[in-house]
Amino acid sequence: MGLIFNQMVEEDCLLGIWEIEENYDSLLSQLQLTSDEMATVESFKNYQRKLEWLSVRLLINKILNKPCCIVYNESRKPFLECNTYQISISHSHQLTSVLLSTKYKVGIDLEYMSHQIHRVAHKFINEKEYITSDISLQRLHLYIHWCAKEALYKICDKQDINFKQNLTILPFEVGSQGTIIGYVDNRFGHEEFQLHYTTYDGYVIVWCKK
Repeated sequence: MGLIFNQMVEEDCLLGIWEIEENYDSLLSQLQLTSDEMATVESFKNYQRKLEWLSVRLLINKILNKPCCIVYNESRKPFLECNTYQISISHSHQLTSVLLSTKYKVGIDLEYMSHQIHRVAHKFINEKEYITSDISLQRLHLYIHWCAKEALYKICDKQDINFKQNLTILPFEVGSQGTIIGYVDNRFGHEEFQLHYTTYDGYVIVWCKK
């Protein structure tokens, strides 16, 4: 299906989403990879990982309307080689997403709600957080918390972060989309963030900027 979403979701934050329906050869044929990039994608043993890697690059090329190479720093944080955009990447199941900004640091997480997340909720939900008592909404509520914490983890460069101890999402009423508040408390200090979430066909997507 390819590009299914390409929109400025808030000031200087461009969100793109790709639905992977192509095979490896189809995705590869739409890209002009360097020899190093070819070596990288061919080194992946997992076929789905190859598709995700290719779809990220194709998605960025499509939404920016030009080829742009992704490189990683020593902590595996991605950025565009042209150094024009801050970037955050997430993929799950058949969707790939990227969030780009020329002015802000960004964080995004995308998850397909396929797991029994309640079994691991004790590992990332703390006593300050609220999960609805409505059984029909609990799974979604937990996934929003998880995605929000992943987005915060990424925007803080994955430094000194324990999901349960250092990240808190303030209580909110769950819906199909909305805005929530989260904060980070660690050795670097206290920082508050506004996060936005939406749902799509069994997926949860959460993003934020800094």
